[in-house]
Amino acid sequence: MSDKIRGKVVVITGGARGIGLATATALQARGAKIAIGDIDETTVKESGTARDFELYGKLDVTDATSFENFLDEVERTVGPIDVLINNAGIMPTGRLIDEPDQITRRILDINVYGVILGSKLGLARMLPRKSGHIINIASLAGESHVPGLATYNASKHAVLGFTDTLREEYRGSGVHISSVLPTLTNTELGSGVSTPKLLRPAEPEQIADGIVGLIASPKSKIRVTAVAGAIIRFVGLLPESVGDSIGRALGSSHTFLDDVDAERRKAYEERARSL
Repeated sequence: MSDKIRGKVVVITGGARGIGLATATALQARGAKIAIGDIDETTVKESGTARDFELYGKLDVTDATSFENFLDEVERTVGPIDVLINNAGIMPTGRLIDEPDQITRRILDINVYGVILGSKLGLARMLPRKSGHIINIASLAGESHVPGLATYNASKHAVLGFTDTLREEYRGSGVHISSVLPTLTNTELGSGVSTPKLLRPAEPEQIADGIVGLIASPKSKIRVTAVAGAIIRFVGLLPESVGDSIGRALGSSHTFLDDVDAERRKAYEERARSL
């Protein structure tokens, strides 16, 4: 696997922490050249410096100029981009009626527009070379519906539909396009949330290992963990009333609402909602 990754130039958005940082670390260990960008300029510099990545810096995925300038700098200083991982995303929780309009827009701007923009800019560089790989981080929430995550769910459904469409639109171009569907993961994004029964949270390193395998052997999508993915797909095949009943029995109706530990989640919510 390392032979297929060594020397590749990999760009990861939202790379300062969580799944993004775990993925960068795993790929670096296999010989990839890593560039991480993040809106949190302080943390991305700390993470990049500590691990001696080839490039790290501030990146606002909702700003076309910021994104294009970052990719230009990668290609100028590190080399042509082989893999672009659109990982940046936020997950504020709560009932839709309590969600301010600016937070709704922020979720969609980062989780959807940021992925679309990144894919567009990545394709513009990869298509002329007839090689490359764009990986969009979606979620198993994109194949389900979970109370307390209405806008987040919508954003991940959008990422899946967008990525599947791109995959067909550019079939045969030499550029691989994939989506990754993680279950709830033990990162700051999932802080204060207890997973529904049977769905144990994943560690970011598990998601990272899945992405490493995806780069070494490209396919349309992967679900991590496999068990969580199988459960979600099985429930999705059932009649709606039955599937919803199973979800309620597993506790999904309360996981992101009444069961949230607000104190443990406070720091993340404040950061995700900061405008």
